[in-house]
Amino acid sequence: MTKSDIVESIFEKVGFSKKDVAEVVELIFDTIKDSLEKGDNVKISGFGNFVVRQKRARRGRNPQTGKELTITARKVLTFKSSHILKDAVNAK
Repeated sequence: MTKSDIVESIFEKVGFSKKDVAEVVELIFDTIKDSLEKGDNVKISGFGNFVVRQKRARRGRNPQTGKELTITARKVLTFKSSHILKDAVNAK
């Protein structure tokens, strides 16, 4: 499902103009993105949690050459679905 599919689905259910629905969907995604960029967690009740985690630097190895290298520290985004979403997915 793409963003345009989401807009189309909401448009059919709510009846607002596609332009208005697209703006609202874009604002929702921008709000989530801005919160995650600040390092905040995003919890959507009944859907799940988006969590930004800090990974420390670690030693790695290039599999082609075998040469050791350092993998830099970075932030990673994880998603953990709620049990309500898990149950809905598994029910079908």
